[in-house]
Amino acid sequence: MTETALIGGARQPKSPRASSGRAWLLLLPAYALLLGVFAYPVLDSVWRSVSDPTLGFDNYAWAFSNENNLGVILRTFSNGLIATVICLALSYPYAYLMTIVSAKARMALVVIALIPFWTSLMIRTFAWIVLLQDNGVVNNLLGVVGIGPLELLRTNTGVIIGLSQVLMPFMVLPLYAVMSGIDLRLVTAARSLGARPSVAFMKVFVPLSMPGVIAGSLLVFIQALGFYVTPALLGSPSDSMLAQSIYAQVSGLLEWGRGGALGVILLVITVVLLGIIGLIATLSSRKGIKVKVL
Repeated sequence: MTETALIGGARQPKSPRASSGRAWLLLLPAYALLLGVFAYPVLDSVWRSVSDPTLGFDNYAWAFSNENNLGVILRTFSNGLIATVICLALSYPYAYLMTIVSAKARMALVVIALIPFWTSLMIRTFAWIVLLQDNGVVNNLLGVVGIGPLELLRTNTGVIIGLSQVLMPFMVLPLYAVMSGIDLRLVTAARSLGARPSVAFMKVFVPLSMPGVIAGSLLVFIQALGFYVTPALLGSPSDSMLAQSIYAQVSGLLEWGRGGALGVILLVITVVLLGIIGLIATLSSRKGIKVKVL
């Protein structure tokens, strides 16, 4: 209901500009917090990257001319992409199962998906150290089926396994949120018109679930780029990712400029990738495919 004021004995509606101005005042604390904890540190890193130790782009030249840095950048984004694909492949059937089971079974599946949120990241990572070690449970099981033992700990494979497990809930929940709103009778209608079950699922259900796929993939991929603890504990120095390189430059070598340059490179590449994904989603929606980045 519109706010009103008594003017000349009649109740007149207040100006929309006045209400809008008050709404902006309510947002000021949030904007102040955003500027303080996000914008200022980012701008400070950008400034240090071009001013420490001398003004110029020497830190960026060092970042792109060093083969080790290029390998770290490539490994960071490839690990994030692989972890995203693994999470999607495992989470999609799990989320679909959550939509077709009974209410009690669905509640149990939701609890299982949320359990990682109730466990410390350090505890989960140390648990993977126990499981993936040379004489651990995973290698013992692989030996039973004649595959192992394999070197999983202190390798990039172990890092990807840890990333996938930690980030799995961030894929499951967006997928389930979208899938739970899809009318399964549409799939039944497609089958009644002669489509095979697999065709009906791929042509009807999968396109409708794409908003959840995109949202979950973005959440997993972006978070994987900035992981430090899991790669540090499960991998080796030769399998380090950008977060570890930034920490080594800033904390170990006190090279704030080089660390800032690596951070800015990570930020810029991530923003560019997000822009490309958003553009693809926009073009797809214009062609009639209902894809939305959440």
